[in-house]
Amino acid sequence: MAYSLTLGTISFLLAVIWGGPLIKLLKQLKIGKEIRVEGPTTHQVKMGTPTMGGLMIVIPVFVITGVLNISNLIGQVNLIGRSVLVPMGVLVAFGTLGAVDDLLGVKWLKVGMLGRYKLLWQLIFATATALFLHYGLELRSMAVPGIQQKIEIGWFYIPVAIFIIVATSNAVNLTDGLDGLAGSIAAVAFSAYGIIAFMQGQIWLVAFIFTVVGAILAFLWYNAHPAELFMGDTGSLSLGATLAVVSLMTGQWLLLAVIGFVFMAEAASVILQVAYFKLTGGRRLFKMSPLHHHFELLGWSETQVTQRFWLVSILSAMLGIALALI
Repeated sequence: MAYSLTLGTISFLLAVIWGGPLIKLLKQLKIGKEIRVEGPTTHQVKMGTPTMGGLMIVIPVFVITGVLNISNLIGQVNLIGRSVLVPMGVLVAFGTLGAVDDLLGVKWLKVGMLGRYKLLWQLIFATATALFLHYGLELRSMAVPGIQQKIEIGWFYIPVAIFIIVATSNAVNLTDGLDGLAGSIAAVAFSAYGIIAFMQGQIWLVAFIFTVVGAILAFLWYNAHPAELFMGDTGSLSLGATLAVVSLMTGQWLLLAVIGFVFMAEAASVILQVAYFKLTGGRRLFKMSPLHHHFELLGWSETQVTQRFWLVSILSAMLGIALALI
């Protein structure tokens, strides 16, 4: 754990040091956030804030994990396991997809990638990952709280893994709407799985997880209200997919609904809003979705929503870890 926490600190320092130059570069390239016209009016002041801040997370994690793996090849001591190349690859793949979507939305076409094309690429990446987890790492089981032995589910693991990766990626993306919201909740969720992986003895996965946590905390340094930088799809899609893969590698993916409760609630609010709107001919279940906007329109300030959702995420993580111990 000491090694993992040290990597997290190094990741934080690397990311936070180049945060300022990154923001300056994004401003020069005019890669600024477009704000929804139908969104809360208080958000209009955020127009033009640099986005693609997910690069602050993806690049340091890629560099640190890559360097450690290269050191394994030329050295005599293992510094990090090759199995972490899977979540690292997912982080980079989904981060690249998000970066293309961000650039299409704010720089090239002023319109983001069409939803069906984005979903198609998510499914392609998720399928490749699920196949590698199943056949490469031989993962085909799930842990159930209260049952000591993991339950084998065979080939059914593949469609389940695909669904979890795509769903979590989109859930984090939907949560990314307020300063510090998605990042703070993601940091808590990753930390919870880091503790679970540590209890399982997966030391290299723990090291990778806290490397990600350190980079997220560095991003939050600049994303704190009022945000100087947004993570964009570059960060939200990659973090969501990587969190899903981490949960799959621990076998405790059922607990993702608990540990990532806020993410799931945000995604569910959008699904329920759309379904209710269609079934009732135009009526709304929430004042606005995703859920954080509903509470804003109820009168909560942006910081109140972020901090209260963050507190809920901590409690959810505590419960998730407790269930993993049963």
